[in-house]
Amino acid sequence: MRIRYGFRLALDCAQPTAASFAVDVHPSRAVDVIVSSPFAIRDANRNIVPSTRTLDLFGNVRRRAVLPAGRCLLELDGLIRDSGRPDPVVPSAGQMPTGDLPEDVMGFLVGSRYCETDLIGAEAWSRFAGVPEGWERVQAICDFVHGHITFGYGHADCTRSAMGALREGRGVCRDFAHLAITFCRAMNIPARYCTGYLGDIGVPADPAPMDFSAWFEAYIDGRWYSFDARHNKPRIGRIVMARGRDAADVPIVNTFGAHTLAGFEVWTDEVEEQRAVA
Repeated sequence: MRIRYGFRLALDCAQPTAASFAVDVHPSRAVDVIVSSPFAIRDANRNIVPSTRTLDLFGNVRRRAVLPAGRCLLELDGLIRDSGRPDPVVPSAGQMPTGDLPEDVMGFLVGSRYCETDLIGAEAWSRFAGVPEGWERVQAICDFVHGHITFGYGHADCTRSAMGALREGRGVCRDFAHLAITFCRAMNIPARYCTGYLGDIGVPADPAPMDFSAWFEAYIDGRWYSFDARHNKPRIGRIVMARGRDAADVPIVNTFGAHTLAGFEVWTDEVEEQRAVA
């Protein structure tokens, strides 16, 4: 299948402000991109604001720019090919012994800014120690988080950590991901945070405006698998933009100075395949 994806963001800055953005399709999916408009930043007069492209420590594409005072508009629009298959479900996938994990995976076992494994460890073991290791344990974690947190856009709080989500029992998709990641790490299952596009493909349309989405990946049986504690069911059409230890590593917009989000539009929709005409 083909999926159209993109966004349009408006940012207001009171003075020139350095910024970085993680808004490109992840390099691991670059081969699937059919066409994409150039990432563009325009000032209030529609002039192009120069930006640079680089890779960060986690292999994500980073755009950097100095935003001028006033309003800037950020835009990107693309078309990507997707398998059309839902997230794989492999109940037989087993948990690897910690001593056998690859070195580049070990960093996803420890605590991070939003994932306080030291505070949640006892809770994790009390809840999930009796669940068989591997896929079944990760799914049990997702089941608990899905039932424990009440989703609502009005619950968004960029300072809320996994411990906060556990205590408050409310949040948005990043809170579901943070809490599930923290439980996994506390149980010696490497887990990393993902941000990207997830449209309403194969499910009833959500009446709320489209947004970027957050989920997580767990490393079991020698590979990374996608899990989504918010929706808690296999989904079609995930387009990952960035991966990291938690949301602090992969903010969509990170400004080194104050800014105001003045406009926000995201789209990710299945489009019909073009058919050859005889």
